[in-house]
Amino acid sequence: MGKSIMIVGAGLSGAVIGRELALAGHRVEIVDARAHIAGNCHTQRDAETGVMVHVYGPHIFHTDDAEVWNYVNRFQTFMPYKNRVKTTSGEHVYSLPVNLHTINQFFGKTFRPDEARAFIDEKGDKSISEPQTFEEQALRFVGKELYDAFFKGYTEKQWGCSPKDLPASILKRLPVRFNYDDDYFFHKHQGMPETGYTNMVSRILDHPNITVCLSTWFHRTDAPASGHVFYSGPLDGYFDFELGRLAYRTLDFERFTYQGDYQGCAVMNYGDVSVPFTRITEHKHFSPWEQHAGSVCYREFSRQCDPQDIPYYPIRLVADRQLLSDYVTRAEETSGVTFVGRLGTYRYLDMDVTIREALDVARFYLARAPGDPDMPAFLHRPI
Repeated sequence: MGKSIMIVGAGLSGAVIGRELALAGHRVEIVDARAHIAGNCHTQRDAETGVMVHVYGPHIFHTDDAEVWNYVNRFQTFMPYKNRVKTTSGEHVYSLPVNLHTINQFFGKTFRPDEARAFIDEKGDKSISEPQTFEEQALRFVGKELYDAFFKGYTEKQWGCSPKDLPASILKRLPVRFNYDDDYFFHKHQGMPETGYTNMVSRILDHPNITVCLSTWFHRTDAPASGHVFYSGPLDGYFDFELGRLAYRTLDFERFTYQGDYQGCAVMNYGDVSVPFTRITEHKHFSPWEQHAGSVCYREFSRQCDPQDIPYYPIRLVADRQLLSDYVTRAEETSGVTFVGRLGTYRYLDMDVTIREALDVARFYLARAPGDPDMPAFLHRPI
């Protein structure tokens, strides 16, 4: 029998690492402070409508990683799903990402692709040669009108600060397309688990060498005297926030039900800063293979994460870099623990990347020769 392993967090990182080590003969104890598994991708049936609800907001699986796609399909049947996002701006509805339809509708044109490309190029602010901020990146590539309509207000609400204070790299994830493709993602494999993410994670955790303890808080003094800890909680939380708190955004959800089809799509963004919420999600549209008369919707409000809140998005502004560096140094001076996942490495990670990195971490651990020193604090370093 292998060494005793403790894993903090029963989300994707903890479940995948736990299963891989359990298969290799290790005894794995997984603890989670919440009363359920699957972390922020937790799903459950709504008792009133029967709709499968993404309790902490929608999670759409998309990847080009064939191994990860095959891995999740071992534990769930993934049904076809394409994320087609709409946005309300100035009392009109448009498609996102900004594409040829969006451009023609917004400007009242009938451009062909080459014409639209040249038109938007003219709109771009060519005086900005090397964009440093989100705003500069947008103005350089799409111009002021599209920036004001689709990016400025939404970004201010989502991040709680001016786009002038955000790095240009954030906007690189939001492409402009000069065709009519309105698929939000461009990955080869896209889908939704037929019976929800929580059921998928439950199947991953279903192994006799795995013990799961929910509603259980972890402190670093709880680490086993021998063995190893894989920690997917907040990096600063592991050290009791002794150096200060890393900045996160969190989400508040205003749930409401509707008899019928409320908005005709899964995700409707609201780009105007005068609308206090960032988007409305209608959850039955995330399972288009199901039929439900009723509907469950969430209005999403983004705000700064307070100590009692669930952290969602690491902000990673310039002011956080030194504090993050100090925590990374602290972690690398600590033996017997490896930090994993979105919170443990203070990075925004899509689900497929989370699973890929969890597989990498487990395989690295199993590949070490007997007598090798402890695992590094980070296989995927935050900085």
